[in-house]
Amino acid sequence: MAKEVPTIQASTRDRLGSRYSKRLRAAGRLPAVIYGHGSEPLSVHVDEKITVGALKKGLHVLNLEIEGKAAETCLVRDLQFGFLGDNVIHMDLARVNLDEVVNVVVSFEFYGAPDAAKRSGVVIVNELSDIHVVCKVRDIPEHIRIDLTTMHEDTFTAGMLKLPAGVAIAGDSHAVIVRVQIVKEEATAEAAAPAAAAAPAAAAPAAGADKKDDKK
Repeated sequence: MAKEVPTIQASTRDRLGSRYSKRLRAAGRLPAVIYGHGSEPLSVHVDEKITVGALKKGLHVLNLEIEGKAAETCLVRDLQFGFLGDNVIHMDLARVNLDEVVNVVVSFEFYGAPDAAKRSGVVIVNELSDIHVVCKVRDIPEHIRIDLTTMHEDTFTAGMLKLPAGVAIAGDSHAVIVRVQIVKEEATAEAAAPAAAAAPAAAAPAAGADKKDDKK
């Protein structure tokens, strides 16, 4: 991990339920559950601002100093978001040790632009924003950086990633992360279709024309 694991103060929850959780959040606290390692699940709450700030930095591991209990090293396993999807309202945390091998999702951090972006009628499409990796807890990266200036083909796949030492992809190495899409030709084809539909059809012979010719 690029940064030291932050230590966050936690308190146990003496009650459960949505109403109690709502009151905790109104007071600036974030409800969470700690589980794993053969111990009973433990319901706690932490400072929302400090915790969400750590999550936004890409941190996956937290040291929780729990009032009246032993400290816990925890991996963020799941986040529950509110109705609008813009705020964290609950966390699931798993007890871990720093040498334990885990499967986690790590987000990408893109920078630079590929040469293809300079061509007319081209857009760069991000197909994936994160990826599953396997590594020890102590080696979990905050982000995986992708230098798009090194992209010399029309696709950048998971197998092209430069991963930190001790980190491996957990999945398809051929999965496309970024691709080049040509929109100029597509736009031309779309414009041509309505034009063809609007063109007048060949004039059909007037009704009864053949009969008149027969009479002549």
